[in-house]
Amino acid sequence: MQALQKRLQHEFAKPQLLAQALTHRSFSADHNERIEFLGDSVLNLAVAGLLYEQLSDLPEGDLSRVRANLVKQDTLHKLAVILGLPEMLQLGEGEARSGGRNRPSILADALEAVIGAVYLDAGFNKADQLVRRLFKDVEVNPQMKAIGKDPKTELQEWLQGRKMNLPHYRVVATTGAAHLQTFEVECEIPEFGHAERGIGGSRRAGEQAAAAVMLVFVKARTS
Repeated sequence: MQALQKRLQHEFAKPQLLAQALTHRSFSADHNERIEFLGDSVLNLAVAGLLYEQLSDLPEGDLSRVRANLVKQDTLHKLAVILGLPEMLQLGEGEARSGGRNRPSILADALEAVIGAVYLDAGFNKADQLVRRLFKDVEVNPQMKAIGKDPKTELQEWLQGRKMNLPHYRVVATTGAAHLQTFEVECEIPEFGHAERGIGGSRRAGEQAAAAVMLVFVKARTS
């Protein structure tokens, strides 16, 4: 744990926060999902600030798309591996046997949880500094706006273009064994008074599935 704190360049006043951030739900009831939820928001805010500074001429919609490409699972997975998180994860036996230690969705979630843990331990400035260090060698350029949009990003841009609030996502159910869980996620748009659901093998995948269904609804509603 000391070696990881050195790589993070942050010594925890409450080391239990870091331990929890590295604990998968298959290992213990005191797992990292709540901290990961918080870390996701901290990460998005920190990256938004970074892009606002570095891409000062880019309009809002393109900034959103660049951010989506930076905080996607593939990027977070690679950063988690660089930090050495795979060997630090606490997994249940079944999850460990099925390759969970190298599963991109688990590692991406763990990295967000670590960011959330730093935020809880020392505040936003420290978490922001960590995010900036993590993304120091990640290419950031306006051309990222040309990369294909995922359903969550497309839905967000569709709503922003109409001056509507962003959707709310929440996990409504989890099923299956700890190492083979599926997540049912609800996507709600308050202005429409409507919600849609999607199912995926991770929270992220569930959100994308729900967003895809919601896109079909909103486009049909306004066509």
